Amino acid sequence: MGGGRRAPGDLEREIMAALQAAERALTPREVRAALGESLAYTTVLTILVRLEGKGVLERGRRGRAFAYRPVADDTGLAVRRMHQLLDAQPDREVVLTRFLDSLSAGDEDLLRRMLHDLDTRDDDQDP
Repeated sequence: MGGGRRAPGDLEREIMAALQAAERALTPREVRAALGESLAYTTVLTILVRLEGKGVLERGRRGRAFAYRPVADDTGLAVRRMHQLLDAQPDREVVLTRFLDSLSAGDEDLLRRMLHDLDTRDDDQDP
């Protein structure tokens, strides 16, 4: 038997990692080969289509197949997910307040420094 079932999202993460590591868009067959596993082509294609539907991949024609690539790097994708989560909530202030309340002291200090640096930079650019 095989190596067992993956937890939900594991295959998506593996496919995203393969696409992030590639220097170009990959076809489903190339993604399948990059994973080095015996995944069914249809499984890889299904995950690619799902990720495109989530807006984290874009596709373009390469011959008769589509080739997929991430719309952003890992950091950009995390920012995108954060915006999507905020946009889905009716009260952004409540979500942001709870998020800030949950930060560690170190993360809170980092955020304060970043906001201060942003304010300073904005003040320097004002006419």
